[in-house]
Amino acid sequence: MSSVSDGFKSDIVLWCKLLLPQAAKRIYNLQSKQLIKLFARILHQDEEDMLEDLEKGDIAETIRTFFESSTAITPSQKSLLTIQEIDQFLEHLSRLTKEDEQIDHFQSIIGRCTGNDLKMIIRLIKRDLRINAGPKHILGAVHEEAYKAFQVSMNLEAIVERCLPSTSSSSSSKKMTLSTSPSNKVALTLMTPVLPMLAEACKSVEMAMKKCSNGMLAEIKYDGERVQVHKRGNEFQYFSRSLKPVLAHKINHFKEYIPKAFPGGDDLILDSEILLIDSKTGKPLPFGSLGIHKRSEFKDANVCLFIFDCIYYNGEILINRTMQERRNILKENVTEIPNRIMLSEVQEVNDPQDLAQMIAKVLKMGLEGLVLKDIKSKYEPGKRYWLKVKKDYLFGGAMADSADLVVLGAWYGTGHKGGMMSIFLMGCYDPKTDKWLTVTKVHTGHDDATLEALQKELDMVKIGRDPNKVPSWLRANKPMIPDFVARDPKKQPVWEITGAEFTDQGVHTADGISIRFPRVTRIRDDKDWSTATNLDELRQLFKRSSDSLDLSLLLGSNNSVKREIDNKAIPSTSIANDSKLSISDEATSENISPKRVKIDETNYDNQDDDKKKVNMLVGRIRVKKEFHIQKPSVPVKKPKIKQENEEYEELEEVKYDTDIKLKNEMDVEMKKETSPAERSEHRENDINRECERESTAKFYSFVGNDYIEYSASGSPLNWIEGRKPEKGLPADARPLSDNMNDVLKSMGVLKDVRVSLASDIRKKRRKHLWRTLKTLGAIVLKDSDRCKSTHVIHDRMEIPSTAIRHFDDVPKATRHVNASWVEESAASSEMKDVYPYAVTVAADYCNCPCKHR
Repeated sequence: MSSVSDGFKSDIVLWCKLLLPQAAKRIYNLQSKQLIKLFARILHQDEEDMLEDLEKGDIAETIRTFFESSTAITPSQKSLLTIQEIDQFLEHLSRLTKEDEQIDHFQSIIGRCTGNDLKMIIRLIKRDLRINAGPKHILGAVHEEAYKAFQVSMNLEAIVERCLPSTSSSSSSKKMTLSTSPSNKVALTLMTPVLPMLAEACKSVEMAMKKCSNGMLAEIKYDGERVQVHKRGNEFQYFSRSLKPVLAHKINHFKEYIPKAFPGGDDLILDSEILLIDSKTGKPLPFGSLGIHKRSEFKDANVCLFIFDCIYYNGEILINRTMQERRNILKENVTEIPNRIMLSEVQEVNDPQDLAQMIAKVLKMGLEGLVLKDIKSKYEPGKRYWLKVKKDYLFGGAMADSADLVVLGAWYGTGHKGGMMSIFLMGCYDPKTDKWLTVTKVHTGHDDATLEALQKELDMVKIGRDPNKVPSWLRANKPMIPDFVARDPKKQPVWEITGAEFTDQGVHTADGISIRFPRVTRIRDDKDWSTATNLDELRQLFKRSSDSLDLSLLLGSNNSVKREIDNKAIPSTSIANDSKLSISDEATSENISPKRVKIDETNYDNQDDDKKKVNMLVGRIRVKKEFHIQKPSVPVKKPKIKQENEEYEELEEVKYDTDIKLKNEMDVEMKKETSPAERSEHRENDINRECERESTAKFYSFVGNDYIEYSASGSPLNWIEGRKPEKGLPADARPLSDNMNDVLKSMGVLKDVRVSLASDIRKKRRKHLWRTLKTLGAIVLKDSDRCKSTHVIHDRMEIPSTAIRHFDDVPKATRHVNASWVEESAASSEMKDVYPYAVTVAADYCNCPCKHR
């Protein structure tokens, strides 16, 4: 396609619109099968043949192929279209709804299209050009600030025009120049959606305390649908999490209530969650009940808007205000309307004990979890800086729900997975009826290599979602009829499926039981259909998940807080009452939650100054450490000694024995002929210097994408996931040696721990655990040396009796622990007690302090 017939004249706005079709506001309502139906008529091609080709996963490529083989219309040999004509064509298409009108419109342009032209037009309609370039790449080429502006305001035309205003017509070069004036920065705009701020998974209390170091607002995580509300006078717009308009039946009545809730708010942008509330009890109804068909099942229910943030109020943009300030603005300006417009329930948390207890309470109440927000954080569109806590994120997934299910069928994938089975139907056997029942469909958990292998390993029969071809052994409702079914379900593999929770969804035939957010966590080679989870066992798992929740991992196994939560009667008057979580004044036991991530003086406010500093010093893990450190960037001249058949390199060996050194220095000071006051001052100075040295990062290392800082003595100071620290290290900081044998000598956090990794841990996961264990100073044994193990690391929480034989060569006193023990020890820079992470094994197997004893 050319820009205009007489040469290229830049229209950057139009180019950006076409290169970023996902940012366009046009709606075509043309799904792939509808496009096949239209083009089968236009090209005089067989619709069934086109649908079969569509199984390869690329609708644009299917239409191009049949266009070029059509006898009804001959493709143009050369593109005759301009981008302006394409833009006008798409604009008009978005207004058409009748099939005959759409066909006439396509026929008006197809005669001037090459095969590739038509393919790209279809991809524009489908909003995916498949060029591996998104807004960050395209807008980054326009202006360095353009993408940042796009995250705040999705108004593509305004952003490009302000970042690249057209030069005057007198400019002979006719080139556009960058505008760097501050006045041209694009800010948030009413009635234009803003990319929502997001949350990453929080895996531990320690992680939360690190990332929300200023204190946090802990907010109930509502199990509804996220909605961004825009109000300008009497005009309203509602956008979903993906920035699409929200269906009218979910939000049309809010126009009546929002003005009452914000009597002084003329112009607003609110971040919120909508969910269905039982108007009698005030309790939230199940996820998905907002659907128009579901609502008919709930006669006494209201759609309620739970507001948790305000980013625009009466002309003032609030995204650069702190979370605390934005929350205060909400509280000062809203009048809650029960069961209609409510503020989200939050509580300020500054202590890990309080956070652990609050997590335990919301999980016990059956709520989804918490969202944690640093009280000083800004609202950063598109950034994943908030934290979300759910039970399946904690302790390496130890609190998640899972079942061992059989692969019953599969669907074709899309995109780069088009043409291959990549979505799988999982189910269980009902021995009473001799039928197989559907439980969930899953599409995550396998890497590309495994998916490729599964295409040959799975014995499937293609039925093309035809209800008449569903075999008699399978009970499946129409939405769950797959493209392929198993030839013989008793010969199919068993996979462990893990998810956030068991749910009751009528679409599945195993009593409606399903798994929310399912993923494949393990291929169970040790199981077949007869030992997989059957219907009765699935019912028990569902009941156990609904009726009880083991909080011992979070709170410890023996404390009054756990008993208080277990015995606490949950009010049912309103969701507000359900979710107002007060922290008990008596909840001070050290067993409530893991220790603080970092020791500082605020932990010792009730101690005298001398004792504070000593405790700061010895409160860390204090062991003799020996590190081999790489040379600084400026080398020290030394003679090089080359040994035969060995590599040589210049290393500066640094040894510290901080406890002994400190003791010796203090003893010398005490023996001097000085006054008691002088000796006390010397001792204080020594302690100050040692404390400062032990809290200063001098060395660093990487474990995968994670980053660890070490003190001069080699003590890990912190563990930063997926990034470097914001403030960086001192200029003279040096990396730990990559020679893992040297790291073994460090005798660090996991000193004298001899570890074996269970054989069922997947390759990528095994590599991560291996590096983590080595960095922490553990001795990772080869399979041939498992007889020396003190610990065996598993990626599961239970070893069935059928798998015990795999550990015959492991001593009976060996501790079997979940991999989360390693990760939590790394996160807190101290060896965690193994009990909360102990893997349950057969009752008569071992003599270690496992949970089954």
